[in-house]
Amino acid sequence: MSFQGKEFTQGMKQLVINLKEFYDVERHDKKLKAPWAIEQTAKGLGIGEATVRRIMAEYNKNQQSIPDDSIKLRGKPEYAVPQSLQSIVRQYIRSQNLKGSHVSVDLVRNYLIQINPDYNFPTTTLWRTLSRWGFTYGTGKRRSALKERDYVILARRRYLRQKRLNRNPDGSFIRPEVYLDETFINKNHSNKFTWYSDEDGPYVNKPAGKGERLIIVNAITHEGWVKNAQLVFQAKKKTGDYHGQMDWNNFSRWFTDQLLPNIPANSTIIMDNAGYHNVTEENSFPKANARKEKLRKWLDDNGVPWGEDLLKSELFALCKLFEPKSEFKLDKIAEAEGHAILRTPQYHPELQPIEMCWGVMKNYMAQHCDFTLQKLRKNLPLAFAQVTSETCQKLIAKTLAEENRYWLEDSEIDINQGVDVC
Repeated sequence: MSFQGKEFTQGMKQLVINLKEFYDVERHDKKLKAPWAIEQTAKGLGIGEATVRRIMAEYNKNQQSIPDDSIKLRGKPEYAVPQSLQSIVRQYIRSQNLKGSHVSVDLVRNYLIQINPDYNFPTTTLWRTLSRWGFTYGTGKRRSALKERDYVILARRRYLRQKRLNRNPDGSFIRPEVYLDETFINKNHSNKFTWYSDEDGPYVNKPAGKGERLIIVNAITHEGWVKNAQLVFQAKKKTGDYHGQMDWNNFSRWFTDQLLPNIPANSTIIMDNAGYHNVTEENSFPKANARKEKLRKWLDDNGVPWGEDLLKSELFALCKLFEPKSEFKLDKIAEAEGHAILRTPQYHPELQPIEMCWGVMKNYMAQHCDFTLQKLRKNLPLAFAQVTSETCQKLIAKTLAEENRYWLEDSEIDINQGVDVC
């Protein structure tokens, strides 16, 4: 066995420590010099003596425990700022905009540090994160400040307008609302915090890495989980999130076979903007490099007059003027069964109550983890059972309150900042 050239995991470090301690006993019995145990450990594992010394120094410095510094798995790297902070940051920035106060990246950073000292992110990292989440630093009506970009406000406003059109005067729904989403859970998903004795230290014997993962698809209504809509399958890869494991074929099959037959008639189906939710219908609209004959034929087929003297570029520009709007395949499938689809605005997980259902489930799974895939599958039905009809009703009510708050605050922020809101 040789670890040369490899990045050391917790388990590999523990092996070095165990072997070094074994040779320490033999060295003591034979009254050999201290370097002998290090030399034998390095020779036995095929690593350098400096590596053994470094691992032992780290072990002793941490009161004979190994820090949780397992290797980074391949795949799309995780963002430095967790997605879970998105709604917290949005709420803070909006509260400052609402008061007409100046808000900067440094103020957001200080606010996060007050919440949790671990949220001490570099200013540049936080700036990039805010930009990715749809914020910009611009001039408001009173002063320069961080604010949401117009396309984020417009997308949210359009969504909320559609949701409000689905309400009766008494607050009940005109059409039943169904929320669907996907998530994943790893075999080694467990609580990070535990009680330990000062003598033993905080080292907990957990497997390195996240382990195999299950991908879960489901939907909720006001009555709870949609009956027979649950889909669970094991991911082929351990890295990335569920978006890399799901595709249009899998999702559309689940949508058609398991969701639509089990939801109330004339429902509004609410989902996010995952790529496989937004696959468009193929159409015969010509591409920019199409021949003139194809461009002319398309114009003829669609009743658009054209002149013989038009250049190819002019013909294509004329086609673009009459280009049909792209249609989503999923929308047509739903409409054929009498349902409608509504997509939540980007960057707004707090408007999806099923996101909070996943949190309830994962908390249960973390509390009952034994780091085996068999136990993970066995616990899953029990975790689903933690989300009752009462749970869904409370979470949906909480989401509706968030929608109303956004609707009112957008108008007030619009007055303070001078931003047009449709």
